[in-house]
Order: sequence, then structure tokens, then C-alpha cells
Amino acid sequence: MIDALQNYLAGILIVVGAAFTLVASIGILRLPDVYSRMHSASKVGTLGSGAMLIALAVIAADVATTTRALAGVVFFLLTAPISAHLLAKAAYTVGYPLWGKSVLDEMPKDRPAQDL
Repeated sequence: MIDALQNYLAGILIVVGAAFTLVASIGILRLPDVYSRMHSASKVGTLGSGAMLIALAVIAADVATTTRALAGVVFFLLTAPISAHLLAKAAYTVGYPLWGKSVLDEMPKDRPAQDL
């Protein structure tokens, strides 16, 4: 009974993770500027890969694999938003333009690049 429940839960998590990863890849292809693409890749991609790692933790037979999978989820949650923020900040500093229909640019223009 428990094995069947583990299999169903792992299967659902893998399908959900794959769906989120598909949405992230479509977002990378379809969104208009580098900042929107980074948002898609970091947020939805992290959720998709985290769901698949949790599926691995549910189905794993040993504690070592479960621990590594859960540690991978924690590291994804800690590093993906920070790296996306730093990449967006670097892209803005270098001068990648916002999408033409962007409503507001909240970054100040008068500060030097090293202060951003």
C-alpha cells in the first residue's frame, strides 16, 4: 500500500516538475527581454527542478539519496534567486535595454555603475 502511494506521489511530482520546466523553457523562448527571461528561468525552473528532486527523495530507497535530493532542493532555493538577481544587475549595468513596452525603470540613472 505504501509503495503504491510512493509511486503515485513520485509520478505526480515528476509530471508537475516537468510541466513547470516546460513552462520555464517556453518563457525563455517567448518573453521579450533578458530580464523577463531570467525571471522565467529562475522562478519556474527552480520550482520544476525542486519538484523533481522531491520526487526522487520520495521514491529513493536509502537515506543518503534522500538527503542529497533534499539538499539539492535547498541549494536551488538558496542560489537561483541570488544568481538571477546578480545576472540581471550585471545586464542592466552593461546596458541591456528593457522591453520597449516596459512601464517603469526604477533604477536610478545618475548613480555610477559600481554602486548598483
